[in-house]
Amino acid sequence: MIEEVRIRRVLPDDGAKLYGAIRQSFEQLHRWMFWCHENYSIEETEEWVLRQFKLYEEGLEYEMLIEDQDGKILGACGLNHLDPNRCANLGYWVRTDCANAGVATQAVQQLLQWARQNTNLMRLEIVASIKNGPSNAVAEKCGATLEGVARRRLLLPDGFHDCNIYAILLRNDI
Repeated sequence: MIEEVRIRRVLPDDGAKLYGAIRQSFEQLHRWMFWCHENYSIEETEEWVLRQFKLYEEGLEYEMLIEDQDGKILGACGLNHLDPNRCANLGYWVRTDCANAGVATQAVQQLLQWARQNTNLMRLEIVASIKNGPSNAVAEKCGATLEGVARRRLLLPDGFHDCNIYAILLRNDI
């Protein structure tokens, strides 16, 4: 287990470090993340970083990088697809050389705390292929409730996947 993990917002100069983490983890990411395609480039990373910086400023998406105590990028997590019902998608990934070390669980727990303090969101949803055991395990460790299975919900490189749909309610006061 990596002792100290922190999340922080994406900054404009994060592209090269983030790209390194993605390339190191390409084989695993490619299986589960639609955006991680065979010809994924540093230019795409740079564009994503700048777009996320702007969307965060506008309150439209909240993507975070996961770092260790030395500033090494361990992965990313974030809230996207925010909707008028105060619902958002919660996503995460961790670089391969840090897998199974509690990094994603720690990061998601920090993101949940951040979301409660900094947004008015009510509900977060995690959509994970039923074949993606590690992602499902993180959702469960973070207290997400499995609400059902959505058939053929995600198109991934090997075809459509049935997905577990998890939910986390951020507030009970409304």
